[in-house]
Amino acid sequence: MSLRINDVAPDFTAATTQGPIRFHEWIGDHWAILFSHPKDFTPVCTTELGYMARIEPEFTRRNAKLIGLSVDPVDRHEQWAHDIEETQGHRPRYPMIGDADLKVAKLYNMLPADEVASDGRTAAGNATVRSVFIIGPDKKIKLMLTYPMTTGRNFDEILRVLDSMQLTAAHKVATPVNWKPGDDVIIVPSVSDDDARKLFPGGFKTHKPYLRTTKQPR
Repeated sequence: MSLRINDVAPDFTAATTQGPIRFHEWIGDHWAILFSHPKDFTPVCTTELGYMARIEPEFTRRNAKLIGLSVDPVDRHEQWAHDIEETQGHRPRYPMIGDADLKVAKLYNMLPADEVASDGRTAAGNATVRSVFIIGPDKKIKLMLTYPMTTGRNFDEILRVLDSMQLTAAHKVATPVNWKPGDDVIIVPSVSDDDARKLFPGGFKTHKPYLRTTKQPR
């Protein structure tokens, strides 16, 4: 069955570059960013892993943990990390899952269940293993994205979405198109005008009965 937003993220045990983990236990009370790769020593993913290593402190500041996945054994990840550091200037310090049997890729619907693992698989055969999942502390999936092989992922956008999710989880607001932290936000329609006056004492603007904006809550 396909995964959907707000489904409980499938739990699993796996070997990683930081030792074995049980996924839900590893998440704990944090947010988690699971981002997958079709093969080690691939060019686009090398740039992605290096960039995530550089901005990992931004995720840590937001109570979020990073974990990568590639359909190769853990010892290959360790070798790849040297290349990443050499070419990108940053070495991944977050764990990388070894998914040589494709167990996690199949569990998260990145590959069909009948795919067979083998050392001969190429990145092209694993093309859909270029996914990003944001998982909340409640262990539910909050976001799913899958990118094509030739397009590097925008991880600044993942930070922006995480900011939006954390804000809207704490306040009765939604974020409009192209929102950035500090921009005005939308009051959700389930909040009445009377309640909005209490919740947002700085006031709000009514553009339409269903569209009201206010300053971002702090």
